[in-house]
Amino acid sequence: MPVNTELATKTYYRYAWVRDAGHSDFVKKAELCERFFRGMQWDEKDLAALKLQRRPALVINKILSTISNVMGDQIYNRSEISFQPRSGAPSGNADALTKLFKYISQDNQLDWLRSDVFADGIITSRGFYDVRMDFNDNLMGDVRTTRINPKNVLIDPDATEYDPDTWNDVMTTKWLTADEIAVLYNEDDADYLRNRAGSYFPYGYDSIDYMRDRFGDRNAARSFYTGVVDESSVQRSIRIIERQHRKLDKQRHFYDMATGDLRAIPDNWTRDRIAAVRDMYKLEVVTKLVNRIRWTVTADTVVLHDDWSPYKHFTVVPFFPYLRNAQTVGLVENLLGPQELLNKVSSQELHVINTTANSGWKVKTGSLRNMSIEELEQRGAETGLVMELDDPKSVEKIQPNQVPSGLDRMTYKAEEHIKTISGVSDYQTGNAREDVSAKAVAMNTSRGSFNLAKVTDSLNRTDHLLARNVLDLVQGFYTDPRVVNVVSDRMTGQVESVEVNMPAPTDENPDALLNDLTLGEYDVVVTSTPVRETLEDSQFQQALSLRELGIKIPDSTLLENSRLLHKSDIIAQMKAAEEAPEAVAERELRKTAAELEVANLKAEAARVEADAMLKQAKANEVATPKDDGGAEMAKAQFEMEAAREKHQLEMEKLRAELEFTRQQNEMKLQQMQREGMMRTAQKQAETFMSATAEGPAEEE
Repeated sequence: MPVNTELATKTYYRYAWVRDAGHSDFVKKAELCERFFRGMQWDEKDLAALKLQRRPALVINKILSTISNVMGDQIYNRSEISFQPRSGAPSGNADALTKLFKYISQDNQLDWLRSDVFADGIITSRGFYDVRMDFNDNLMGDVRTTRINPKNVLIDPDATEYDPDTWNDVMTTKWLTADEIAVLYNEDDADYLRNRAGSYFPYGYDSIDYMRDRFGDRNAARSFYTGVVDESSVQRSIRIIERQHRKLDKQRHFYDMATGDLRAIPDNWTRDRIAAVRDMYKLEVVTKLVNRIRWTVTADTVVLHDDWSPYKHFTVVPFFPYLRNAQTVGLVENLLGPQELLNKVSSQELHVINTTANSGWKVKTGSLRNMSIEELEQRGAETGLVMELDDPKSVEKIQPNQVPSGLDRMTYKAEEHIKTISGVSDYQTGNAREDVSAKAVAMNTSRGSFNLAKVTDSLNRTDHLLARNVLDLVQGFYTDPRVVNVVSDRMTGQVESVEVNMPAPTDENPDALLNDLTLGEYDVVVTSTPVRETLEDSQFQQALSLRELGIKIPDSTLLENSRLLHKSDIIAQMKAAEEAPEAVAERELRKTAAELEVANLKAEAARVEADAMLKQAKANEVATPKDDGGAEMAKAQFEMEAAREKHQLEMEKLRAELEFTRQQNEMKLQQMQREGMMRTAQKQAETFMSATAEGPAEEE
């Protein structure tokens, strides 16, 4: 775009206003918190004064260990994003959308980005994502999520809410090379700005330019090397101001008369495309006054971009650990005082101890024979010092001041203040007393996580905003047919293919699409889950306990939740072994043996019952006179004897059949073993023949 001094100046003045209206104060606070986290906790003037007095300046960095514990808790507790259909959305599309979001997360390494943004938030009180479309790797576009340095994000000073949809504008600033500008914008502007790195229009004082965060020197580039070497292709010396602000505009929308939903029509859509969509989905087109997002990018006096944003939301997604009346609060800033107290008290305690080792001497004039007063001053604290004296009482050691009794208590109090303010107790760090029961430790550790519940809730809120923005980008830009591969199981490396917007014509609708994500509205569901390693440990212990109680937990379940290396290969080998012919034959033999054992038990039970009935009948015959139904008793006895013999014949027949089946299974097993041995021998013979055939050829 051409040079536009008026618009560039207007953009910069808005930037300067936001910077001086509170952002500079945040930058100073963030820089102080960063210094304390890194261990640079003494002021340079104080260090110089202590050095002149030869006094120690200790740094006992408790902030690093405390914040590292909070970061570890976040790393081992991830969030899962899913979508639910709300209105006008097929239920199956929600599952495809959930899998597509998982693919986008894996493509952007969102777990690591989330940890970086979380660290920015708890240290500086602000963390930011940037979500936009990227067309570098895919001409159809991919959702790209990055982290932004919180010092480079300027929020609307009049904003009061967490959600950026309530802000009027947001600005980001960064430094680029001329080549990067040529790729992102155009070559003409890049050539114009290539040699204007020294321009100060109209920047002047700038709190963000000062002490830039980078791997090299954090101060501004030294002018000694300016002009010696052309570093315009690698040195990021051109400042970019990117402003996204809301502005009233009349925009056309698709209107669904059945549900009342409105969907903005992109400006680059032609009349024919709008008519086709309107006729396909039975929609109406209406014009509505809305607050659209205007996107302006300037560098020096050049306007690199000035147009309506293609997105529904700002690209910036914030994370604030605590937000109270538009004031952001992190975890480090309230630990600065206790940390300074700990450093100063520890340094003073060391100084007092050092003075006791060389407290000084009282010497009578001329009493030293083997050294002078100056030598005693230098060597007076040495171990094994020998002094030759005229009179033993002429030299006396000055008694040093005793260490104040409350000085060590101040150190203890400073450490306790850090624990109570941060909410990270000894139970959270694993430093609980040894005489505390395991149950009490577990309960206190679980209760300690409540102190950071608000921080975790804010992170989940940020995850919701991020998923909402990604959903709008998917519905607005993922309109072409795509096939994405999602790693559904990281343990086994199982990959699942998801097709979206694929043509699937039917008799009722020839233009139907499979998983048309542009249809309907969805709700975002955020659930917190432990990281897989932590979840596996918990699941493994529970499964093992259930098996010890007698519940038949499969071996594959224990392996899946174990921490063994290559456990997916072990599970695959177990399944292959279970499906082998030898294993199948062995299971058949065990089954036959079990059936034979059951048949024997049943036969034995029938025999015992028949004997009991026969004995009862004989007893009745003895007790009853022969002339009172003796013939009937003899008849019943005869029938019982016949039934028992018949039952015994049936059992013998069943045993013979089972024995025949067992012999057949054994013969099959032996046949399979012989076939396996023959196949192995054949493979070895083929290998030997191929090696023999290759030998003469190599010699020739």
